[in-house]
Amino acid sequence: MDSKPHKPTKRHPEGTRRRILEAATGQFAKFGLAGARTDAIAEVAGSNERMLYYYFGSKELLYVAVLESMYADYAKKESELDLSGLQPREAMATLARSIWAHFWDNPEWLGLINNENLHQGRYLKTSQKLSETISPVVDLVRSVLERGADAGQFRSGIDPLDFYVTLVGMGYYIASNRFTIDAFTGRDYAHRSDRQKICEMHLEMLDAYLRSAT
Repeated sequence: MDSKPHKPTKRHPEGTRRRILEAATGQFAKFGLAGARTDAIAEVAGSNERMLYYYFGSKELLYVAVLESMYADYAKKESELDLSGLQPREAMATLARSIWAHFWDNPEWLGLINNENLHQGRYLKTSQKLSETISPVVDLVRSVLERGADAGQFRSGIDPLDFYVTLVGMGYYIASNRFTIDAFTGRDYAHRSDRQKICEMHLEMLDAYLRSAT
């Protein structure tokens, strides 16, 4: 008979919290806030509902935490792009391609955004962290615009937030609506060749707008 005392099971709070957050991301992206179930989230996370409520307080607060995490990861990825060694036009094109690729590579991201728009942004508006995640990306756009204007490549006076929203919208619409676009037009922009073609068209449109009038 083994007389050795059993070692107590170690708890890893951050690991448990992360697993719940990851499981919730998938469930909310697939079923939305209303359709996602806390018991299903806990089961996927290998945890239980008690721990879910312990770490996040409520289903709604967990949903907000998922949105915050999603935007934080996106902002971190984009703001860490090293554009300093690129000419302004190349830098802006690199940033645009990175943002557009993010939509295609992260379908859960699109599902979460679409669901939150159904709620008219109600839950995002309760977040105290959202502005902290978006600001770095807008600052990156501002920096490239200023470099371009100083170099005489871009016209001056472009609002960085307006330009960023326009840039995001170009890529978001194609990725988010690809199923209805395919049904309506017969063209599936998930095909790399079609996606590349419209990406180049969008870059030409952005560059035409950016070009200095002089």
